[in-house]
Amino acid sequence: MWLWALLPICLAVFGTVGIWVVFGIAVSNETVNITARFPYISECGTYDPQSCIFSQVCNICAVLILWVVVIRFQQVRDYGQNSKVNIASIVLGFISSLGISILGSFRQSVLFGIHVFGAFLAFFVGLAYFWLQVWLTYKVQPSTDRGWMGPLRAALSSICTILVITMAIGLLFDTGYRSMASISEWALVMCFFVLFGLFASEFRHVDCHLLTGQNQGLSKTQSINSGGIIMYNSTANGTVM
Repeated sequence: MWLWALLPICLAVFGTVGIWVVFGIAVSNETVNITARFPYISECGTYDPQSCIFSQVCNICAVLILWVVVIRFQQVRDYGQNSKVNIASIVLGFISSLGISILGSFRQSVLFGIHVFGAFLAFFVGLAYFWLQVWLTYKVQPSTDRGWMGPLRAALSSICTILVITMAIGLLFDTGYRSMASISEWALVMCFFVLFGLFASEFRHVDCHLLTGQNQGLSKTQSINSGGIIMYNSTANGTVM
């Protein structure tokens, strides 16, 4: 259903526009100097008034990501992939969204350690989440999207891996290429938003009237008010249409 497909698109567009607005304000009020070196995203969102916008953008994105993660988990489970990988993906998605909220709420100029911890959860755990999604793309029910979605998701995840390594090296070691590390961070976040946006293609297959419930050994067929049917058997999940 196209209604659900709009959710990841809104996330990608809102997040992208939001952080570039923060960047624009930071440059305009000269709290960052792009002629010296390209700033990290967190540096742009450190000072007022853009720090307030940065916090709001991060927290709203965290909620939207959480929503996307839950829908994707349920969709994969409905396709019959109620595996440990799918369970691990929702756990990693929750942790990553928490990290985004932490890095947005705790400015690096005030609580640097907590801010970096949030960035670690957002970037490294988020990257692990997308690699699990690459695996699930090839394991769920076949669809017309798999032919191009799998390779594209794998390619973007590979690019994100390279960017994470580049960013980490620039942060941990004084390589003299701090601008390269900060540019890698910006590119990484943009790739993350694209990866979230790709869920729109798969979410258009989601039926908002489809719910699943675990079978407790019952075997019955019961009509419901909406005119649908609840079907149970001893081996499968109950599906409400």
